[in-house]
Amino acid sequence: MKIFITGTSTDVGKTISSAIITEALEADYWKPIQSGDLDNSDSMKVGRLISNPKSVIHKSSYEFKTPASPHLSAALENQTIELSKIVEPETTNHLVIEGAGGLLVPLNDHDVIADLIRHDYKVIIVATNYLGSINHTLLTIEGLKARNVEVAGIVFSGESNKSSEEMILNRSGVRCIGRIEKEPYFDQNVILEYADKFRSELLALNEPNA
Repeated sequence: MKIFITGTSTDVGKTISSAIITEALEADYWKPIQSGDLDNSDSMKVGRLISNPKSVIHKSSYEFKTPASPHLSAALENQTIELSKIVEPETTNHLVIEGAGGLLVPLNDHDVIADLIRHDYKVIIVATNYLGSINHTLLTIEGLKARNVEVAGIVFSGESNKSSEEMILNRSGVRCIGRIEKEPYFDQNVILEYADKFRSELLALNEPNA
């Protein structure tokens, strides 16, 4: 099973969600494009947060020092992102793929993050509650449907807003994989607790009619 993690925006909890899902499935993890903080990259964070011995953290296809949209990070470092050079790692294990920002974050003059999503990927959207989050989440779902990509589930992250979350789930018909509370910190133990909570919903995605 290959799971692509996207979000309604940046800083919504994609990396924590990726760590939880990676731990739950003892999956491999891959972030195709990393922009900024290469001394503490998302790949490094996930590697520190998981505790199972099976997961492999695969190297990003592109790594940029500049913390900006990938197309700008690349340009400032005299590079151009090419889809053909973003090669999915070979593995017989489950694979968790973390995107950058939201679906329409540009990679170059033509391609966006959504263009990384392949037909065999199961897409999970990470959403957090803020003014406008219903609109952004439903727009993300509609954007995926327009590309004939089915949304496998939603993870809600941060402070709870029952009304907003119910509205999103009812209007979209998408299943909720789980919710991540606004924890004081995340370490291996906290990630493992959430992994145990999420596992059954994640494994259900691999069933034929999921």
